[in-house]
Amino acid sequence: MPAGWLQREARLVASVLVVLTFCGNAVAQTEPGKPETEKPNIIFILADDLGYGDLGCYGQKSIKTPYLDQMAKAGVRFTNHYSGSTVCAPSRCCLLTGQHTGHVNVRGNTDVLIPDETATVAKLLKQAGYKTGAIGKWGVGHPPPPGDPARNGFDHFFGYLDMWHAHNFYPDFLWKNGEKFSVKGNIVKAVKRGGVALKKTQYSHDLFAQDALDFIEKNQQSPFFLYLPFTIPHANNEAGAEGMEVPDDRPYSAEDWPQAQKNHAAMITRLDETVGQILLKLKTLKLDQKTLVIFT
Repeated sequence: MPAGWLQREARLVASVLVVLTFCGNAVAQTEPGKPETEKPNIIFILADDLGYGDLGCYGQKSIKTPYLDQMAKAGVRFTNHYSGSTVCAPSRCCLLTGQHTGHVNVRGNTDVLIPDETATVAKLLKQAGYKTGAIGKWGVGHPPPPGDPARNGFDHFFGYLDMWHAHNFYPDFLWKNGEKFSVKGNIVKAVKRGGVALKKTQYSHDLFAQDALDFIEKNQQSPFFLYLPFTIPHANNEAGAEGMEVPDDRPYSAEDWPQAQKNHAAMITRLDETVGQILLKLKTLKLDQKTLVIFT
């Protein structure tokens, strides 16, 4: 295969969703009498408000992202893949449905939801025999009801439903499979549409990382699609100058940077470490050779 083939083909991909849908449909259409092709696991990691220039593999020099850099080196970098929109809800709707904003009904951060009859990648993969999970920030339309991820094809959901609730990384509750999940130790004051933590005990991203590892462990014997719309490094807009929320600013504590920049960098490195944990889990369970991992 010519060295530049993948790069040229990447320009033709309207959405990474095409890859995901192909994986599900291809295995669902095995001819009668022929052995079924082994279904690949799929993990799609979506960072919130991360610019591609924040990663070492795209030229960034100051922030440490060794696991993502290695992932890019060993895999494929897509250099012409675009978000479906400039803001949260419609971009996520485009990703899940494979449609652009001229066809989806969620076209802004407004009070609209994905219609029941709309096909999503999770629904298609579920039909192909996949276990489906979403962990992190849902944020598709507003206000999403507790069962919205399940309605759109996900067997398991843990995280924030509301996009403004997701600004606060020390929430006093999250949502788990349609039920409120109490986050012990965090105390939150409501501010505008979101909230600001007065007492910070449990960091939501760390809870998501552990739940993702648990999902992989639990579903290792069956093909799975794990959608990880993580929240970091988005800022808590309601907290203003204190909005770059992270448990500590390692490994940038000694840098001569503004504190907000240290925290932002620390969130990116923490996200990178989570990717490393996921890749290690796949390798430990001997799933690494049959799992497609996409980061965007």
